[in-house]
Amino acid sequence: MSGVKRKRNVLNVKQKLEILQKLDNGESASTDAEDVLNEGNAISNSAALQSVENLLDYMGQRGFDYGDITAVLKICVDIRQEMNKQQKQRCITDFFKQ
Repeated sequence: MSGVKRKRNVLNVKQKLEILQKLDNGESASTDAEDVLNEGNAISNSAALQSVENLLDYMGQRGFDYGDITAVLKICVDIRQEMNKQQKQRCITDFFKQ
């Protein structure tokens, strides 16, 4: 797992300017930035969690090693933590919008 390289997504200049213009107009641009960065290669956290949970079910049925199952469970925990973090950020953003 540690050998997997992740693609780093970066906004181009035009995308940055569009987001800055929205911010100047008092609009929220956080979701726009996320959408641009995730465009075309994104999978939602809930879809990823469901896939990992399906994998866990499969591993349980096939009698996989406890260590392997534990590693996959760790992935579930990581996804749930990311989902909680994003939810908290949305709540904070929504609070300041009011």
